[in-house]
Amino acid sequence: MDYSNIFRLVNLAVGGLMILGGIGQFFPIGFQNVILGCYVIIFGAATLVLEFQIPPAVSRWAPFLFSFIGRGIFYIFVGSIVLHKPPIWIVAGSIIGIVGVGYVVLEYIPQIEPPQNMRDAGGEWGAEQI
Repeated sequence: MDYSNIFRLVNLAVGGLMILGGIGQFFPIGFQNVILGCYVIIFGAATLVLEFQIPPAVSRWAPFLFSFIGRGIFYIFVGSIVLHKPPIWIVAGSIIGIVGVGYVVLEYIPQIEPPQNMRDAGGEWGAEQI
C-alpha cells in the first residue's frame, strides 16, 4: 500500500505547527526567544519545502532528513524546542514530538517504505564523491 499522501499530509501539518510554534517562541520578547523562534520558523519552512522540491544543498548537508529515523529525531528535537509555558505550545510541541517518535518506530518496520521525497537523497549517502 502506498502511504505517500499520508506522509505528505503529516509532514505538511508538522511543518505548519513548527512555523506556528516558532511564532509563539517570540513571546515574551527576549533575545533568546527571538533567536529560537527564527530557528524553528526556518526548520518549519524547510520541512514544508521538502514536500514539494528537494534543493540540492539539503540532500548534501542534511541527508538525515531522508530517512524515517533521521526525520523522526529532527522532529523530536524541534518539538522539544517548541514546548514552553502556554498550553497551546505544549500541545503543538507534543504533537511534533509524537510524530517524531512515530517516524523513529517506522524505521524498524520493513513493510512500510518511505515516500519518494524521503528516499531521494541525491545519490549514495555516506560515500564522498572524489
